[in-house]
Amino acid sequence: MSVQSFTPAAGNPKWTKYYDAVIALVTREKRWRSEVVRQLSLRPGDVVVDVGCGTGSLAVLLGRGQPEARVIGVDPDPEVLGIARKKTRAAHVDVEFVQGMGDTVADLVGTAIADKAVSSLVLHQCPVPMKRAIIRNMFQALRPGGELVIADFGLQRDALMRLGFRLVQMADGKDDTQPNADGILPKLIEEAGFLNVREVSVIRTVSGSISIYRARRPGASQR
Repeated sequence: MSVQSFTPAAGNPKWTKYYDAVIALVTREKRWRSEVVRQLSLRPGDVVVDVGCGTGSLAVLLGRGQPEARVIGVDPDPEVLGIARKKTRAAHVDVEFVQGMGDTVADLVGTAIADKAVSSLVLHQCPVPMKRAIIRNMFQALRPGGELVIADFGLQRDALMRLGFRLVQMADGKDDTQPNADGILPKLIEEAGFLNVREVSVIRTVSGSISIYRARRPGASQR
């Protein structure tokens, strides 16, 4: 499934350079990114894989929050990876970047290598089969007992959030985004084999609500 196109940041390559400004404006970025960092709770020596790392905003926060963790960012878009590398250099944060699709993460970084796997604002852009494949690859990349954190547009629970979510659908299309709005992600996470799937936070924004999910790969931690 990996030999295919992807939805660029902001939905169109010509808007990539504006992606960070748009995300900050319409998604309450500081609020949900800080919650993701808190949920990951990295420790010294942890390996964390950021799937669909984009321009590296979350990777920078992870590196700053725990400088002794190994942060690996994976993204298929060479343009956004260029931005991410510049951003991490400017922040004096050490992040490894790998170019590749999310459904090949386990092959790209290795199986059972990560203590934590995270993805933010990626899955809503993907067809359901790709959503499944990405989550399954995150499962494979995690060590037994490893933890998953996903931040993305989830179930849109009321009319106001559904109305705001139309902004996302205008940019990324309805076919891929609607399953998220209907609440499909917890089911897909469970189908991949994860345990203790929980929606731990719901953050309302002008572009719909962002849900943060946590889950765990079965087995005792190898660390």
